Amino acid sequence: MIKTILYFHGFKSSSESSKAQEFKNFVSKYTNNTKIITPDLDDNFKKAHIQIEKLISDNGPEIVFMGSSLGGYSALYYSQIHEVEAVLINPAIPPLSGFEIHLGENENYATGKKFIIKKDDLSFMRSLHHKKLNKPGNILVLLESKDEVLNYIDTTAYFKASHIDIIYGGNHSYTSLKNKYNKVKNFLKIT
Repeated sequence: MIKTILYFHGFKSSSESSKAQEFKNFVSKYTNNTKIITPDLDDNFKKAHIQIEKLISDNGPEIVFMGSSLGGYSALYYSQIHEVEAVLINPAIPPLSGFEIHLGENENYATGKKFIIKKDDLSFMRSLHHKKLNKPGNILVLLESKDEVLNYIDTTAYFKASHIDIIYGGNHSYTSLKNKYNKVKNFLKIT
């Protein structure tokens, strides 16, 4: 049976992010029974949630999740609902501390499209979390300590019962992904 990886890009990014494309190339070269979907999620959080729900419905039941930054936040949420594995790369964690700096007009780095984040958008995203992880062992967290956006120590504390891999150095883009492909492949049990 073919396993599907849903890979969610980060905030103000797209399916063309370098991490998504590099991992997609790895999957196509080194797996036979795995497909990876890297959707362009809507900049509107509620519309993105609807997109994700449809992707899950269309591609289940052999599905796992992967995501970077805010995409990691989403991957965590859906993996816990569906009780499947997820790999999170420098993930945002509840309660999205400091995200208020994005209230107002924003621009998608990849598309150049402008969009507005309102308080109710942020409240909606903050509602997409679990007070307690019901399957922490299903989570592999990949962190770099020099992440300039998110604090890796806070992330480590949040995921203390999960699998955590920390590289000292790096940045929010997670420059070490190529060195972790086989670890991700083994964790997600993709072939």
